[in-house]
Amino acid sequence: MKLEDFKNKSVDQLQSSLMEFKKEAFNLRFQKANGQLDNTSRVRIVRRSVARIMTLMKQKAQKG
Repeated sequence: MKLEDFKNKSVDQLQSSLMEFKKEAFNLRFQKANGQLDNTSRVRIVRRSVARIMTLMKQKAQKG
């Protein structure tokens, strides 16, 4: 997802998205360990999405 998509979400929605991405990252790590990972670029996308969400959450906490 892009940054603009995350900016329009509330803090609760960001937290739920964060949990979903963390679960996906966990599953991707297991797939990689087992040699079943087909789309290796997805790991990078998920990791960066987690970082984007956490950054936005910190920014919103400082503002509000």
